[in-house]
Amino acid sequence: MARVTDAREPWRTSDDHYTLRRHDEFHAAAEYVSVAFGAVPAVIRVALFGSVASSPRVESTRRRRERIHEPKDVDLAVWLDALPDLDRLRVLCGRAVRQLWQEKEMGVAHHQVDVFLLDASGTYLGRLCHFNQCPKHRPQCQAKGCGSVPFLQQHDGFVFDSATSLDADRIEILYERR
Repeated sequence: MARVTDAREPWRTSDDHYTLRRHDEFHAAAEYVSVAFGAVPAVIRVALFGSVASSPRVESTRRRRERIHEPKDVDLAVWLDALPDLDRLRVLCGRAVRQLWQEKEMGVAHHQVDVFLLDASGTYLGRLCHFNQCPKHRPQCQAKGCGSVPFLQQHDGFVFDSATSLDADRIEILYERR
């Protein structure tokens, strides 16, 4: 494995370059999706949270080699003052990541953007479904309440802790309705 020659960060490897680029691609996807969601009147706020919301961090592996944490997806929290047509949000998300590819050649798949929907008070409603129909008759569509509102996905046993996940110091507000 080739090492990047940087005396300030001797632990950095060529794999870290890929990870840093992936972090940037995910952050750009979050920005594009938040702009698209801003066109929906019911959207109050969009915030990035999770590993992409903070600066890349160094972690140790079992082999004791330090490396940068690799993000797997984008986590967006979306506050709504009414439940809009969620299929429209799903389509807007897909268009936004395609636009990102067309404009910047940054490849992020629509299913790598997890959209956590909350009401205006911050109560978790569910996630935006990525399937092109609701219900899709897939195993994950069998969760209690999944699809009772079209494209509002539920997960059995999942509890969203908004107090911890959406702590003001751990999120980045990308859109806020004026």
